[in-house]
Order: sequence, then structure tokens, then C-alpha cells
Amino acid sequence: MRGAAVKGLTSATSAYAGNALGTYRQRQQRAAVRVRARARQYAIFFAVNLAGALVQLLCLTACHYGLGLTSPRADTVSGAVAGMALATCLRFWGTRTLVFAAEGRRISWTG
Repeated sequence: MRGAAVKGLTSATSAYAGNALGTYRQRQQRAAVRVRARARQYAIFFAVNLAGALVQLLCLTACHYGLGLTSPRADTVSGAVAGMALATCLRFWGTRTLVFAAEGRRISWTG
């Protein structure tokens, strides 16, 4: 259990660093508010990733217990295919809109 928590924290931190320093580097704040803003961004980023993990788990649970599909293949399809697709969409939207939102203006989800 402790290992899974460390793994999740490490992966969220490295994913945030990659997004903040790579993908969304053009959306950086002024130096005066950078530390507080980064802490806030990281907290929201972690929450968005946690929500994505819950969506994936919810898909697996709904298929396994709700629909009664208990085979290993059904678990793989519901958790790793459908759940991951929905979780990826949620993470993309959340990261782009909530974590690294453009300052002063709203942009469409396509850019």
C-alpha cells in the first residue's frame, strides 16, 4: 500500500514537471507569484489525476459488479481500454482547463 502511494506521488510529480516545463511552458506566470502558483497548480494537477484514476476504477467496477462481466478479458477491456480512454479525456481537459489555463482569456479545447 505504501509503495503504491509513493509510486502515484512520484508519477504525478514527474508528469506535472513534464507538463509545466515542457508542454505548457509558454503559460508561465511572473516570478513573484510563481512559487504559490506552482503549488496550487500541482495540487489541482494531483486532484485531476486522482479523479482520472477513480473514473478508470469506476468503469472496471461497473462492468465487473454492475454488468456481471467477470472474465479477465472483460476486466481488461473495461478497465484498461474504456476506463483509460475516459480517464485520459478527463485528464486532458482538466490539465488544459484547470491546471494550466491561459491567463486572462479562455481558449477552446483545441488550442
